[in-house]
Amino acid sequence: MTPSIKNMPQKFTAFRIHQNINGDNKTITSGFEKINLDDLTEGEVVIKVAYSDINYKDALAATGKGRILRTYPLVGGIDLSGVVVTSSDSRFTQGDKVLVCGAQLSELYDGGYSEYARVKANSVVNLPKEISLRDAMALGTAGYTAAIAIQRMEDNGQKPEFGPILVTGATGGVGSFAINMLAELGYEVVAFTGKTEQKDYLTSLGASRLLNRHDVEMGTKPLESIQWGGAVDNVGGETLSWLTRTTNIWGNIASIGLAGGIKLDSTVMPFILRGVSLLGINSVEMPTSVRTKAWQRLATDLKPSKLDVISPTTIAFSDLPNAFDAYVQGSVTGRTVVAIDDTLA
Repeated sequence: MTPSIKNMPQKFTAFRIHQNINGDNKTITSGFEKINLDDLTEGEVVIKVAYSDINYKDALAATGKGRILRTYPLVGGIDLSGVVVTSSDSRFTQGDKVLVCGAQLSELYDGGYSEYARVKANSVVNLPKEISLRDAMALGTAGYTAAIAIQRMEDNGQKPEFGPILVTGATGGVGSFAINMLAELGYEVVAFTGKTEQKDYLTSLGASRLLNRHDVEMGTKPLESIQWGGAVDNVGGETLSWLTRTTNIWGNIASIGLAGGIKLDSTVMPFILRGVSLLGINSVEMPTSVRTKAWQRLATDLKPSKLDVISPTTIAFSDLPNAFDAYVQGSVTGRTVVAIDDTLA
């Protein structure tokens, strides 16, 4: 049955995050609640949610380990896929299969951990026919961000003949997708990680070899010997500084993460003498045209060949609260999809 306003229940289940203030003390609580449509933040499109996923950011928000939300309360979940119930925007009609990723869900707006969502039309992407609702969330923000990084690098002239691409934070979601996508495009890919026990996983994705980050002498010269044709960096800090000094002429570095710090200690020499480009990757503030192109490529030439290896697990909506701690502790390898209504698939 196609979802419609007529058969939408008055109350539905959502996983909501609250901030509790007692004097100077602020605590975060979260859990399942029954809410109605008017409880959700404003938006032009109402969606019956089929799937969401779990990102590190989701776990931080739900557990209060990180200050992710900028207003309270909000429904958690930065990603969702589902079927349009109603839309006041002519780009979408009842029954359309759609997805939303990287649009400040569970930050400024209610997110995907809900049986129904109401979202801004400009954040919605029509689901490419080559991607299922489940696979859209197996990709999620991680796959989408990796695609944006590769797209920007190639738009700026990146080519396999420049040399190997180093992917840092290789076992994370973005790193895993970047390795697989780049390898499928014909690049030699080197995985930069401290988790050398994950060698079999990383090589199965397409990494030609591993580089143990604990064994690397990064040097201090303004320019070091060229080692990389380019890089997808999920770490930042000292690692990103080193990459600027060791990337080949006209190579590109896609800067995505800052787990290693926000400071960049570099000089202009790599950019002037080698023409290295440092590309900032922001998957949230993204023009609709770029967002749509990335998902079209995720359905075609950037579609990961190892999607089931990277995102092997699907859990029930009811099991969601029990899954966050492992993400906060960093003990999870591979992504988790959350089935909210898999009958829509």
